[in-house]
Amino acid sequence: MNNPLVQPDPGLAIWTIITFLVLLWLLAKFAWRPLLRALEARQETIRKSLDEAQQARRDLEEVNKQSTRILRDAHAQAESILAKSRAEAEKFREEMKQKARGDAETIVREARGQIETETARALRQIRGEVVDLSVAIASKVIQRNFTKEDNSELIEETLKQIEGNRLPS
Repeated sequence: MNNPLVQPDPGLAIWTIITFLVLLWLLAKFAWRPLLRALEARQETIRKSLDEAQQARRDLEEVNKQSTRILRDAHAQAESILAKSRAEAEKFREEMKQKARGDAETIVREARGQIETETARALRQIRGEVVDLSVAIASKVIQRNFTKEDNSELIEETLKQIEGNRLPS
């Protein structure tokens, strides 16, 4: 029962150790260093990406702050413009009211002047008619002596003449 595979062979063990050490040295020289450099490069890339992401986050926060500030300023400007517009509209409305009042007062004043002129003209016309009537009555009274019936007749006749004179004008 001597199985050569199960029995320790010092020569095989030495060659296995030498092969392992040579393989270890070859891996260290040709594989570990490039692998470590690749890992370090990847680690540096990840670190840069994280730094860039943090910087991007900070930039985004700054942009958000600026946009908020700009929106706030825009709202304030809009409110200011609205307030100015309202004030100007109110001022314009008051100016228009004052102008309308002034125009109305001018129209009323002119109308009163026209009324007074027309009233004065009408009074002059009536006075002229009264004078004409008085002269006509006086001339008829002088022409004859009147009885009561004559007076009534004279008054009616004069009134008819006055009405006749008024109708054509």
